[in-house]
Amino acid sequence: MSKRFPLVISWVCIVVMATVPMAGLWLLVDLATFKELAVRNFGLPIIWSTVEHWQWLVQWLLTALYSSIGLFGLYYLYRAFSSFAQGEWFTRANSLNLRRFSLLLIVQVVAKPLYVVLSSVLLSVNHPAGEKMLAVFFGSDEVQMLVMAMILWVVSDLLIAGGKLQAENRQFV
Repeated sequence: MSKRFPLVISWVCIVVMATVPMAGLWLLVDLATFKELAVRNFGLPIIWSTVEHWQWLVQWLLTALYSSIGLFGLYYLYRAFSSFAQGEWFTRANSLNLRRFSLLLIVQVVAKPLYVVLSSVLLSVNHPAGEKMLAVFFGSDEVQMLVMAMILWVVSDLLIAGGKLQAENRQFV
């Protein structure tokens, strides 16, 4: 396998890990843009005029916490792919990095419904009685991410097995 592809992936991870926190801080400073994005992307029948400033700040914090799970995952993906780019394929460190990435991917998939529940309750807390919301989403995207995480977990085991075979092969040569 070419070393360029893992190098590109590691650089993409670095760019995302650098830009997402900066974009998040910018959205905290420019809360009006954060509000517009939330209104456009949530797809919930929230009475947006009732949402107060403190709710938007807590919603920003919830979003930052949810996003940080993915950023930590990208860190481990970066470590694995930067090692792959150096030609180090079958190492225990790579296996652990892929395993940590897949674990954080699972955590993020499990956290998404919780994030949606908390967001729907938070943003509808000012609604009149009987119109408050409790929304839960779990769809095919989450199932696909769980399957991907399980595949990466198995690949991390394969790296360990490949490392043992590589070491055994060196003994015979």
